[in-house]
Amino acid sequence: MAQGTLIWAALAAAICVPIALAALSPLHEWRGPVYILAGFAGIIALGLVLVQPLLIGGYLPGLSAHRGRRAHYRIGGALVAAVVIHVGGLWITSPPDMVDALLFVSPTPFSPFGVIAMWAIFAVAVLAALRRRLGLRTWRIAHMSLAVVIVGGSVVHGMLIEGTMETMSKAALCALVLVATIKVMVDRRVWRKRATSREKSVARQ
Repeated sequence: MAQGTLIWAALAAAICVPIALAALSPLHEWRGPVYILAGFAGIIALGLVLVQPLLIGGYLPGLSAHRGRRAHYRIGGALVAAVVIHVGGLWITSPPDMVDALLFVSPTPFSPFGVIAMWAIFAVAVLAALRRRLGLRTWRIAHMSLAVVIVGGSVVHGMLIEGTMETMSKAALCALVLVATIKVMVDRRVWRKRATSREKSVARQ
């Protein structure tokens, strides 16, 4: 019980501390409410990217595999909503900058990574709606491939932005996102290998 509580507390801190420190940024004094909302939506989205591999990998105590998968799908929907708010808010406050970003002609180095991660998130949402038609193997390959793009793009995008997020807490959150994603990929690959070995052993018998 104590270990489970620590895990949940650590997850809450990993997400909430960067948000709290960003709220204290003096840069908010020169920004409008829509821009601020868009910025926080982006920070929340990065936090949700951390939660996703933890859910699908079964690393969060107190959640069964079934409940973890259901939460994974729902958090995925929340992630899409956060990205829409993030992009929509930035579009409202500065349409020319968003057009440049979407066309990959923006002078800011973080823009293309964010745009690529955004399209990958939307692609996963579309594939999730078509999951039954795709087949389990195709879904897993496509989902895992896009997840790598989402994580890589989101982390680089976040780290390159010099904005309201405090540097150390942002770096810690990004590092946790990478570690959680790598762990779930390694663990699930090992699980598939073991399952394949068992299937071959049963077939030989």
